[in-house]
Amino acid sequence: MTHQTHFFFAVKIPEETKLIMKNHMEHLKKMLPFSRWVHHQDLHITLAFLGNAPSDKLTAADLNVQKALRSEERFTLRIDKLGTFGAPSSPRIFWADTQRSDELNNVRKKVFTACEEAGFQLESRPFRPHITLARKWIGEERFEMGLLEEWNRIQKDPLVFEAKEVILYQTHLQKTPKYEEKKVYPLG
Repeated sequence: MTHQTHFFFAVKIPEETKLIMKNHMEHLKKMLPFSRWVHHQDLHITLAFLGNAPSDKLTAADLNVQKALRSEERFTLRIDKLGTFGAPSSPRIFWADTQRSDELNNVRKKVFTACEEAGFQLESRPFRPHITLARKWIGEERFEMGLLEEWNRIQKDPLVFEAKEVILYQTHLQKTPKYEEKKVYPLG
């Protein structure tokens, strides 16, 4: 049986930040029943999801992204709250949010455009940077938005990290962690 694989470009979360997030997620798991929690090594901020990418388009995207990010500098991001996607009473996705960053939006725009120029048809929804923590609410009670305030109890100040790299990841659904770094695009 063959497993379908997907590719995507993302901002890499540094290892020390992933370990802090892992500890926070262990705390959150005790009070928030989601069916699947993301392995801490798989934490990232998606910039462009390519899906099942033909090799010629993937090669073109790689070259385009290299060129687009050549002059981009490292930048600071701050994780400062939690959020959800999906029905408010039964969220589909639970995530950590970053404070607004013009640098992040600029890098995302460059990567997104580079992928479109390589022939990819990408998601047209507005960019909402986030770090997925868990999927599919399975609580017996309705999800209460007040639960999102738990972040402020475990992390008094924003969790600050430096975005130093964009990564081309490949998904391996049958593995844990499931995202493999295929190519690194250093910033700065």
